[in-house]
Amino acid sequence: MSNTFQKQILPWLLPFVVLIVWQVVSMLEVVSPSLFPAPTAVLESFYDLVVSGTLAEHIQISLYRAFVGLLIGGSIGLLLGILNGWSKWSFFTFDTSIQMVRNIPHLALLPLAIVWLGIGETSKIFLVALGVMFPIYINTLHGIRSVDRGYVEMGRMYGLRGWQLFRHVYLPGALPSIFVGLRYALGVMWLTLIVAETIATSDGLGYLAMNARQFMQTDIIIVTIIIYALFGKLADMIAQVGEKNALRWHPNYRK
Repeated sequence: MSNTFQKQILPWLLPFVVLIVWQVVSMLEVVSPSLFPAPTAVLESFYDLVVSGTLAEHIQISLYRAFVGLLIGGSIGLLLGILNGWSKWSFFTFDTSIQMVRNIPHLALLPLAIVWLGIGETSKIFLVALGVMFPIYINTLHGIRSVDRGYVEMGRMYGLRGWQLFRHVYLPGALPSIFVGLRYALGVMWLTLIVAETIATSDGLGYLAMNARQFMQTDIIIVTIIIYALFGKLADMIAQVGEKNALRWHPNYRK
């Protein structure tokens, strides 16, 4: 019973308390309802957006941008991390340049991305890809370079070389760090998408929020914020499930 409470009920206790406090504050009209609408008003706006099909349309576009950017940026970051972690020549050739680019706030490149790539999908996907690439790169590089040398030597004693050595020793040893990078990158993905969709666009959840701001529709703005939070939590849960399945052999991930 205590284990069920700890894993399934306790994580949702604080959001539930916040919801109750929010409803009470709104009912007492401590703040103007136009600035801080009640949860019931937010729920009503959510229902209207769902029924009209507007919400599904914007969500579909945002998810496309997010996961295409994640696929592109994550793949590049993973490959560069593996390459630089595996090869000293590659590390000394590319890592310094990558670190210099990494320290440039990628959201500051938004105006330049619009000039270069226009206001279409390409600029938004580019920013998301750039944002997620570096967390995955850093953690993959760290994971590859942190593999116990004793395991590497043992693998070589068993005749493992090249791809076989990487597959059976380096990759399993680096997976915990790679998944940490993935989970961090998922947060950066949503953050980047929010900013990219609030500038020079006509669709997506960010546009929905900015359009609602112009008409002082605070309830719709809160709906988009909650949806972003739920998608972020869902993405992290999926990453956790993948992490547990991929690392079932690891003693720290066993029940």
